[in-house]
Amino acid sequence: MKAHSRPMKLIVSLLAASLLAGAALAADPIEVDRIVAVVNSEVITRTDLRARIDQVTRQLSRQGTPLPPADVLQKQVLERQIMERLQLQLASETSLRVDDVALDRAVGRIADGNKMSMTEFRQALAKDGIPWDRFRQDVRNEMLLTRVREREVEARIVISDAEVNNFLAQPAAATGKEELNLSHILFRAPDGATPEQLAKLRTKAEDVAARIAKGEPFDKLAASFSDAPDALTGGNLGWRSAERLPSLFAQAVVSLKAGESTPILRSAAGFHIVHVVDRKGGDDAGVPSQIQQTRARHILIKTSEVVSDADARRRLVDLRERVVQGGASFAELARSHSADLSASKGGDLGWIYPGDTVPEFEQAMDVLKPGELSPPVQSPFGWHLILVEERRVQDVSEERKRAAARNALRESKTDEAYQDWLRQLRDRAYVEYRIEER
Repeated sequence: MKAHSRPMKLIVSLLAASLLAGAALAADPIEVDRIVAVVNSEVITRTDLRARIDQVTRQLSRQGTPLPPADVLQKQVLERQIMERLQLQLASETSLRVDDVALDRAVGRIADGNKMSMTEFRQALAKDGIPWDRFRQDVRNEMLLTRVREREVEARIVISDAEVNNFLAQPAAATGKEELNLSHILFRAPDGATPEQLAKLRTKAEDVAARIAKGEPFDKLAASFSDAPDALTGGNLGWRSAERLPSLFAQAVVSLKAGESTPILRSAAGFHIVHVVDRKGGDDAGVPSQIQQTRARHILIKTSEVVSDADARRRLVDLRERVVQGGASFAELARSHSADLSASKGGDLGWIYPGDTVPEFEQAMDVLKPGELSPPVQSPFGWHLILVEERRVQDVSEERKRAAARNALRESKTDEAYQDWLRQLRDRAYVEYRIEER
């Protein structure tokens, strides 16, 4: 018996230590992550949800949008995550990908848009508590969502020649373009909704409409109740001319003033309330029959992990000096140094209409005289040298008018088609909520 006494004492000591440790853990429990929703074969965890709520809260605060109550915000954020997860699942199932090169370019444009170098941008994210890898994944997901929408919705919208003809025949197509800044709230109806479901949804819409009439902020109510993807940005649609709006919206807001809202509208997607934030334009003499075109060349230097903004700008300063002081051929330098597809043509972009290029490029080009060479100009694509060769005033071609009409019609149909597609995607999915479990 004595031979076993020491091992026995050791076992008792270990058991006692284990019990004490257990008691300590019980006194100070470690929270374990848990599932808040199941989306088909994937899960959304409480950590995922909390991270997105923090992100949305920061975004709404920066926008000055009043925050909805915490439980309402949680519900809205979870719904957004479910809809995003369904679209990302579809992208994965159909082998839709965003490669690292495209992702790097997108992240670079975001940094440029914030007037930061990549190092400064990473430091700013770290200061906000956003891990770099998570940020890149979020950007990749946003790009995937855009590509899914383009493939599943926009690419399937057909605009007939008859629709274009009718559009161009309307007086509004030849008059001044008034633009409207709109926000909206969508109460999405399930596919094949019963009369009882529609009645319940309409009651909900009427309650929200009554709160709007009493003066509650529209953007806060949109963030609280809208089922649209833009709910958490206050439902804002941005500035659009009337012909680029869904016809249901355009007809409903035609006589409304800034600050007014429509009554409840019914569409295939559900019920809507549209709010006019502001209006502008519409008093000019109309769309000109003639517009100015510019014939230009450029040299593009793209930035990367190897080529910084400072390096790209310095290279263009040297190339500009060679043209201005040394008489070097701009076309030959473009062939040797430009990263644009136009390099093989000596950087020649041909005749450019207003709106054909990104705003940064167009603004820099428009202030140049024929024969004048710009300083280095930054755009989302990189850094440019721009040479304006000549300008002319040209009649707006019939082909271009028809193309513009087709684009306007396509945009007016896209929003409604997208909402309808999302509704069908959601109704086909298996979603299980576990948010209330304890």
